[in-house]
Amino acid sequence: MDQNETLAYYDQNAAAFAAGTEKVDFAEMQDQFLALLPPGSKILDFGCGSGRDTRYFLDRGYYVDATDGSEEMCRYAEKYTGIPVRKMLFSELNAVDVYDGIWACSSILHVRLPELPDVFGKMVRALRKHGIIYTSFKYGTYAGMRNGRHFTDFTEESFEKFLLDIPNLQMRQMWVTSDVRPGRADEKWLNLILEKTEEE
Repeated sequence: MDQNETLAYYDQNAAAFAAGTEKVDFAEMQDQFLALLPPGSKILDFGCGSGRDTRYFLDRGYYVDATDGSEEMCRYAEKYTGIPVRKMLFSELNAVDVYDGIWACSSILHVRLPELPDVFGKMVRALRKHGIIYTSFKYGTYAGMRNGRHFTDFTEESFEKFLLDIPNLQMRQMWVTSDVRPGRADEKWLNLILEKTEEE
């Protein structure tokens, strides 16, 4: 199963993945997200990986719940952030009206396309009114296994079409960037800021 293979990849490569991501300067994206939230907001770092972003948010006075599906990644993130990190699959999110913002950076891209609408629905339910989501996907049209993990890629057009089927969620911003990790500038990412709308 794709999910099990992806989680096994992160369990087996947690140390290298953490080392390759925790020191990356991602402040431009982080600050863009935080600018849309009231000071002291509650954030869910949904698939926190090394804990880089959780630590950034904590250092700036935000309350953060951090989760990851990989047990080994949770251990590394706990060490790096100093807070408990909950082992949880994306499909297990069941919070309702708890978060001002959900940060899903390079994480839900591992969910298979048929399961993504349900995950987005869970994220919308977990947000407070007008809550904000930041998420990112590799740019393209591919869906399947790549380097031991499952990826669902999007372009602007394919994500706009996908979003039409997600109730109570609207696009605030969408832009394409190069990978910030050294030597990977040729890899493109689709960045998205989404907002929970009033329920009808």
